[in-house]
Amino acid sequence: MLDDASYTCDACGEQVVVPIDATAGRDQEYVEDCPVCCRPHVLNVRIGDDGAAFVNARPE
Repeated sequence: MLDDASYTCDACGEQVVVPIDATAGRDQEYVEDCPVCCRPHVLNVRIGDDGAAFVNARPE
């Protein structure tokens, strides 16, 4: 199982690594600010049966 995943900030282009908390469930949604430009993103995290995490980010 992965401990982190990443997405690319649509505002500044930075690749952002986010920690994955598998204990929070297979489908998660939360808001996190880009650590570079501080723009908020809604993160959708999906954890597959094999433990692989997929992150989709969109501007808030």
